Amino acid sequence: MSQARDLQGGKAFGLLRAQQEEKLDEINKQFLDDPKYSSDEDLLSKLEAFKKKYMEFDQNGNGDIDIMSLKRMLEKLGVPKTHLELKKLIREVSGSSAETFNYSDFLRMMLGKRSAILKMILMYEEKAKEPEKPTCPPAKKTVSELP
Repeated sequence: MSQARDLQGGKAFGLLRAQQEEKLDEINKQFLDDPKYSSDEDLLSKLEAFKKKYMEFDQNGNGDIDIMSLKRMLEKLGVPKTHLELKKLIREVSGSSAETFNYSDFLRMMLGKRSAILKMILMYEEKAKEPEKPTCPPAKKTVSELP
């Protein structure tokens, strides 16, 4: 009985994630059609990357990022923030005194020209994931130094 319930929960979660992704795709389409962002290079791949990142933040799939979701995500990135700092980040992204921000707010921040703190944290995280490229040829080794 417990396995059946777990399976239902998994299916329900999968359905919720699919619905969430569909909603975010609709918002992405609006941004693709918006002349304000049409000159942005590689907009489609950026929107896809932002959608994936947003879905990591919005773990309950309700469409908004609340203070606890933001707290968990920043801790996961190794950038813990106080409650007041989190509230400030949310205000900065939403542009209001709301307790949450939505995907459209998130995209406007990420695609906008202003440098929001959250935007810098997320961009730094992406840079940290990129493998460091060597800037010079590898050092010469003798046969005895090889593994």
